[in-house]
Amino acid sequence: MKEIKITLNFSNMKYPAQLHKELKTKFNFPDYYGENWDALWDCLDGWYDEDESVIVEIRGLDTMPDDMRRYAQTMLKVFDDVHSNSPNVKFEIK
Repeated sequence: MKEIKITLNFSNMKYPAQLHKELKTKFNFPDYYGENWDALWDCLDGWYDEDESVIVEIRGLDTMPDDMRRYAQTMLKVFDDVHSNSPNVKFEIK
């Protein structure tokens, strides 16, 4: 099984656009990525093959301002849903 490791670094991010840029870049999303939670789900759901093991490390959430941490909670919910549908994709908060 092929293993893929992706590190998302949200250290000191203050704006949603910064967060979505990190997601788009690290996940190599297409240009049409809509920079919203529905688009995140659409791009991640079924994105990886079943013969791939994907580990996504999430860093820097604790350094974000309170309003951004609240905003990111929906992202974490999307990640939980993705893992439920694709158990080979794991998200780890570091």
